[in-house]
Amino acid sequence: MYQSKKVRMNRLFGNGKCLDVAIDHGVCNEPSFLAGLEDLGKILRLLADAGPDAIQMNFGQAGLLQELPGKAKPALVMRIDMGNPYNRTRHREMWAVLQNAHDPIAPALRMDAACVVVNLFMLPDEPGLFRQCVENISRVAQDCERYGMPLMIEPLVMQPNSERGGYLVDGDAEKIVTLVRLAREMGADIVKADPTDDPTDFHRVVEAARCPVLVRGGGKADLRQVFANSYALMKQGAQGMVYGRNIYQHDNPGRVVRALMAMIHDGVDDAEAWRIYEAAA
Repeated sequence: MYQSKKVRMNRLFGNGKCLDVAIDHGVCNEPSFLAGLEDLGKILRLLADAGPDAIQMNFGQAGLLQELPGKAKPALVMRIDMGNPYNRTRHREMWAVLQNAHDPIAPALRMDAACVVVNLFMLPDEPGLFRQCVENISRVAQDCERYGMPLMIEPLVMQPNSERGGYLVDGDAEKIVTLVRLAREMGADIVKADPTDDPTDFHRVVEAARCPVLVRGGGKADLRQVFANSYALMKQGAQGMVYGRNIYQHDNPGRVVRALMAMIHDGVDDAEAWRIYEAAA
């Protein structure tokens, strides 16, 4: 089964790097995430034409990608869990469950996914939620080994719910490194990690993971700053990004993809990435 896992990894990391565009936000049940995804088929075709390495989706709409004609399409990364920690209000019960509890890997196999992704939430004073995530990963990891499916774990250290609304990323390097190490211990083949507050600390995340690390994008930000942060994190050893709102909520997502692909695969810096973005207008 190791060989089939390697084949799937090669579809994501053709030259050791990867841009995965996440449009799997529907299962978060958070309206603010859906701006730009109202017509999922339209945005998917636009993104596929721009040529990222992968597009991240849920089973229910993954057919939109896999039914595109031709061989040259982005690989499918399938999210296989869902939860309520992204909502603006704190719920009486916080939860994270597998989307297909009976056989969580089967939908990804049927859709010819190159990878599956599952969360590892660490929220203040929510040990039950953390335990659910550990149980989810423990179950999925064995199936991934059995069927040769790469497992991407998304360790998320979050701040308390506050007056700003919702749980926000905690960029404390010590906390991120500790949770990333746990993800690796549980069998992660790929880690999707939040950036550290100080980008020069991110090499510690890479060292703890001992597997490819992709940077999580989080909420939409100023694009020039996104490029600058991305370049700094690549210099620290990140092997690419998993960006969603910082791509699909911009005016021209295809141009953002092309600029990031040049940074990830051709090694251009953030200034050149910005020139590529502007030149594509």
